[in-house]
Amino acid sequence: MSGERLSVPSDNASSVNDAFAEGPRAERRSGSATPTKEEQIVVTWEENDPENPQLAPFAGPAIGPTISGYLSVAGVSWRWIFWLLAIFAGVCFLLILFTLPETYAPVLLVKKAKRLRNETGDSRYVAPLELTHVSFTERLKNILLKPFVVLINEPMLIAITAYMSFIYGNIYLLLQAYPVVFTEGHHLNTGVSGLMLLNLPVGGVIAVFIYILFVNPRYERAIQKHAPHPVPPEIRLEMCVIGAPLFVIAFFWFGWTSYPSISFVAPLLSGVCLGVSVFFIFLSLINYIVDAYLFVAASALAANTFVRSIAGAVFPLFATQMYEALNPRWASTLLGLIALVMMPIPFVLIKFGPRLRKNSKYAPSKPKEMPTLSEAPTLTSPSVVNVNVSQEK
Repeated sequence: MSGERLSVPSDNASSVNDAFAEGPRAERRSGSATPTKEEQIVVTWEENDPENPQLAPFAGPAIGPTISGYLSVAGVSWRWIFWLLAIFAGVCFLLILFTLPETYAPVLLVKKAKRLRNETGDSRYVAPLELTHVSFTERLKNILLKPFVVLINEPMLIAITAYMSFIYGNIYLLLQAYPVVFTEGHHLNTGVSGLMLLNLPVGGVIAVFIYILFVNPRYERAIQKHAPHPVPPEIRLEMCVIGAPLFVIAFFWFGWTSYPSISFVAPLLSGVCLGVSVFFIFLSLINYIVDAYLFVAASALAANTFVRSIAGAVFPLFATQMYEALNPRWASTLLGLIALVMMPIPFVLIKFGPRLRKNSKYAPSKPKEMPTLSEAPTLTSPSVVNVNVSQEK
């Protein structure tokens, strides 16, 4: 995902970043050759983060039931599940607290500006965040309300969120569906039944290799093809076009191979297919949201995450009842049919996405150009010099 543009609102000072700068450089916007005492030197830094496929969201629902299953087989108290969670969370908290560096670029710029002021004795070095003054109420509004404002005003985002929520809910639904098939149907103990869920991260690993070997090089060629313009977000949906049908196939596969008379390997392998499809769909749609909603990507992702997390909590509540009432065949068929109905969403976005983005308030058809100093409103504040500095700490 490309780095965010660090800018200062026009009502503070006429300082603006040069977006997506590559490498250290200094650019003067004032008329004089050297900065005067009245000028501020605004420290800017543009960073392009590499795109990293992530498996952790899919590994958790697989590893958790495996551990809890073998705890059950060992006969330990159920309280140990929560003790293990508390210990693990505590260790992670300490690791984050003492080893995870600050990565938020605006805050890093504040630290860098302070360091430059201390090293040079020049108080004119400032970071954009230091020139921005936002009230607590406004900040709270932006954090809590803006994601939902973006969501309800964007049909495109609503469709994506509904699709991803359904898929995410099904991942957690399997936590209840697998015991019905493997524990009750194939008479596996809870520990071995938990191991069956490891097919999801296995499928994710396969998808990562496919992504690295084929998808990412294809996207890099698209970058070169469309340069100097950004790659259309619809290019991101190519993986989803593959993943969406695979998700449907995986549920029909799981359902109609769930007979106790059929080897447990058959429904087990359906989970590998499911893992590949979920990885393709999620990586594709998350990147599409970021690219399409360039300037409100954080809010769009927050709304998406909030809704699909609710789905992940709700789906397991009815999973056992549904699989026992309908039996695993027809319960999985029902879910597969719903997935089939939602499958055209990425295809529709590929065809009509550019038109929808063109008419959208939050998803511009192309990145907005940041105003130059000469275009900014005339203020009584000191003139500003933009300086891009190296990324060294």
